[in-house]
Amino acid sequence: MGELSISTPTLRRMHEDWESRRQGRLLPARRSFDIMDFKYIVGSLNLVDVERNPLRFRYRVHGTNCVNILGYDMTGKYVDDYPDPAYRRRVGENFRGVVETRAPRCDIGRRAIVDGRIIRFEALILPLADDGETVDKLMIALSLA
Repeated sequence: MGELSISTPTLRRMHEDWESRRQGRLLPARRSFDIMDFKYIVGSLNLVDVERNPLRFRYRVHGTNCVNILGYDMTGKYVDDYPDPAYRRRVGENFRGVVETRAPRCDIGRRAIVDGRIIRFEALILPLADDGETVDKLMIALSLA
């Protein structure tokens, strides 16, 4: 896998945890992760199901820190349901890119949230595959400020 530029130490640690769970496969499976190993970031983790035909992304879990900062909960909803069209497009493009390349991606930016504040975010998008090759879930670790 190519070198990622990750600025947040917690996200670097998450990437290292993902790498260690590959165990010789292209991609680790969701079952390779025990949520208890991620106490350091659990509230900032999202788990997204990858649906195909058509390609869509549904939030299985939207982390509590993300919900509290953003002001809405995406659990059970699709990326298409994001209230901000520009952010919806950005997230969709990033998720599609990770599915197509089967490689982690880091996205850094700023965005306005529900109460009008501008936050800085860094998102580490990690592909997961039950068969080790076909991306069926995305794990997203976020740093929000």
